[in-house]
Amino acid sequence: MKKINTTIIFSGMAGSGKSTLAREIAKKYGLKYVCGGDILKEMAKEEGYKITGNDWWETADGIKFLSQRKKNFDFDKRLDAIMLKKAKEGGAAITSWALPWLGAPGIKIWVDVKQEVRAKRISGRDKIPYEEALELVKTRDKENIALYKKIYGYTLCPDKKVFDLILDANAKGVDKLVKEIVGFLESRNVVAKERE
Repeated sequence: MKKINTTIIFSGMAGSGKSTLAREIAKKYGLKYVCGGDILKEMAKEEGYKITGNDWWETADGIKFLSQRKKNFDFDKRLDAIMLKKAKEGGAAITSWALPWLGAPGIKIWVDVKQEVRAKRISGRDKIPYEEALELVKTRDKENIALYKKIYGYTLCPDKKVFDLILDANAKGVDKLVKEIVGFLESRNVVAKERE
């Protein structure tokens, strides 16, 4: 494994697979894996929420905390300050909905996946009906887009000009997407070319 000191930031809407890709790239290049959602969950825990599993954001409590964040931007401002510091330190694979627009250093990757595909993934992951998963995805998208528009003034998802790479992850598996990311990093001389 070849260690690198670059920061690689992964963004994408809920259920896009950004965390999976960030973990894979972190493992491949010896990077620290930093998940914005995990830090927010810790903040929610401090507020008295009971955190349960990876699907917590899709629960009534997860949606409630999202509404609380819309009224009190301190959570997100604290999170983004922590994340920005980690991005500047380098050597990290980070998932974040804010860093690309906040001028964080590093390679910025958007993982693009349609709502229907994300709902199907969440339905399988959380063992819930597809229709329920689709409603949750739509609600989270709407709430998150409104939140970041309010805090920072950009539109999460359509404003993609800040990204170095936009991955179409609708029909590709993790291995293919990792290969695509590796190829991009090689083309930018972030990592040495791998031997065939």
